[in-house]
Amino acid sequence: MRRALAAGLLTATAVHAAPAVTAFTPARRALLPTLAGTGPRDRVALTFDDGPDPVSTPRFLRLLADHDVRATFFVLGSMLARDPGLGREMLAAGHELAVHGWAHRCLLFRTPRATYDDLARARDLVASLGGGQPRWFRPPYGVLTTGALIACRRLGLQPKLWTAWGRDWEAGATPTSIVRTLTSTLIGGGTVLLHDSDCTSAAGSWQRTLAALPRLIDWTRDRGLRLGTLGEHQAGPR
Repeated sequence: MRRALAAGLLTATAVHAAPAVTAFTPARRALLPTLAGTGPRDRVALTFDDGPDPVSTPRFLRLLADHDVRATFFVLGSMLARDPGLGREMLAAGHELAVHGWAHRCLLFRTPRATYDDLARARDLVASLGGGQPRWFRPPYGVLTTGALIACRRLGLQPKLWTAWGRDWEAGATPTSIVRTLTSTLIGGGTVLLHDSDCTSAAGSWQRTLAALPRLIDWTRDRGLRLGTLGEHQAGPR
């Protein structure tokens, strides 16, 4: 009996955690390009996680406006609830709001019910801002679970991860290292992951991301790539 229970528990755990392989960027780019956010080769999607933060996010909005660039912000419900007016400002500026969950917790340690409740709460808050139902969901740490996939299907959300990141959350990151790390793997059709908040990153990391952003914008434009939202990116011809 104990062996049967243990085997059943292992099977249930494996089913729950199986999609977590998507956290590995090279495998995701090669095997699951749609999930990774791959789009038309003349575009790059610019995405930010973990905001909005009333200190840092407005600075990103001003810089993006100065460069005439729109982006997709995967917001945390717990952060958005502190300043919903900032979310409305982001929408008014032409940016896209997507769901990063309510709390930034790895979904491997959440039950399917808790996962659904977390996503639904964040989705409903985003929708209440007047920009319509959000389309995209990105799990914390890029780790999907079976429960998350089922919740997304029920809530009308599409999981989207990324093809290139800047590792901008690390304490040792610099504007130069962020751009170098991003551009070492970024090609046309890719989706960039950065952070407009340091709520789950090294303190002050958003300042280095902000300083790196103009260099990234110049890099894409020098190569004839159009930088924009994930919605624009996914809408174009393949």
